[in-house]
Amino acid sequence: MDFLGKVTEITTDGRLIVQCSEAPEIGAFVFDSGQNRMGIVKRVFGPVSAPYASVETRAAATDQMIGTNLYTKGGKQHGKDKGRSRRD
Repeated sequence: MDFLGKVTEITTDGRLIVQCSEAPEIGAFVFDSGQNRMGIVKRVFGPVSAPYASVETRAAATDQMIGTNLYTKGGKQHGKDKGRSRRD
C-alpha cells in the first residue's frame, strides 16, 4: 500500500478531502492504517506540487476522521484508458 495523505476536512456531501504527497489515480481504492477499505478516489484537484483528492466513502464520514492517514492501492481502469483491439 502507498501513503495517500492526511484527511483535512469533510465536505457537506460526506466526501473526505485528503492532502496528498503525490497525485493518486482516479478510481484507486483508499484504505485506513488497519487496511480497512474506506472508499474510492473520485477527484484530484489543486496544485501539482501538493494535490488534494476527494474520496467518496462507503460509510458516513465523521469528524473523528480528520487528521487520519489514508493509504491507496491501484485503481481500476476505465474504458478510455483500456484501449480496444481493432483491425483496420
